[in-house]
Amino acid sequence: MTAKLNARGDVAVLVPAAGAGLRLGPGGPKALRLLAGEPLLVHAVRRVAASPSVRLIVVAAPTAEIEAVRALLAPVAPVTVVAGGAERQESVSRALAVVPPEVGIVLVHDAARALTPPAVIESVAAAVRAGHPAVIPVLPVVDTIKEVTPDETVLGTVDRSVLRSVQTPQGFRHSVLAEAHAAAADPLTDDAGLVEKAGLPVTCVPGSDLSMKITRPLDLILAEALLHLPQ
Repeated sequence: MTAKLNARGDVAVLVPAAGAGLRLGPGGPKALRLLAGEPLLVHAVRRVAASPSVRLIVVAAPTAEIEAVRALLAPVAPVTVVAGGAERQESVSRALAVVPPEVGIVLVHDAARALTPPAVIESVAAAVRAGHPAVIPVLPVVDTIKEVTPDETVLGTVDRSVLRSVQTPQGFRHSVLAEAHAAAADPLTDDAGLVEKAGLPVTCVPGSDLSMKITRPLDLILAEALLHLPQ
C-alpha cells in the first residue's frame, strides 16, 4: 500500500541517491543495492514516509535511473524524483530547488541509512521547529581514539567524551540550508558542515543504532539482522 504523506506537514526530506557506492563493491548505484530483497532506497523512503510531519519527499537519482526510481517508489510513497549531480552537494541542491518556500523545515537523509526509525526523523524535525537553525542526530563515540602521525606513530589519546558520531537525517530551516548551499565554494559531503562554515550553530539530538550507514558488504549482513528489530 502506498503511504500517504501529511498535506499539512511542515517537513520536506531530500534523499541524495545518485552515488555509486564503490566501497560496497560492484553492482550499480548504492541506493539501489538490495537489502532483504528490496533496494536500500525503498527501505529508507518507507521509514521517511511513516514520519507524520513529512509533507514532501524528493529523491535525487542517477540520471539514467530516473524513470526506474519513479516506478520503484510509486508503490511506497508519493515521491518527487529529480536528476542527481556528480557530487552529493549538487544532488542536494537540485532536490532543494523543487521544495516550495512555504515548507519551512528541510531534512537531508542518506539512503544508505536505510533503517533510520521514523522517531529519529521526527526528533530532528521537532528540534528545528523549536528554533534551532540546524540539527544533527548523533551517537557517543565508544571506541578509544588515537591521534597518529603520517607514519602511524601514536601522538596521544583523544578525549572521546567530546566526540560524536554523526548520522542523518540532518535538519535545517529551509532558508538556512538554501543560503548555505548558495554560498558553498567547495563541495562537502556533510550539509551541517556548510552551515558550520556559515557561522551558524548546529545542535545535536540522540541518534539510533538502527541508523547505521550501509557502506561495506559486511554492513548489509548486519543491517539484515537489524531489519526485524522493532522500529
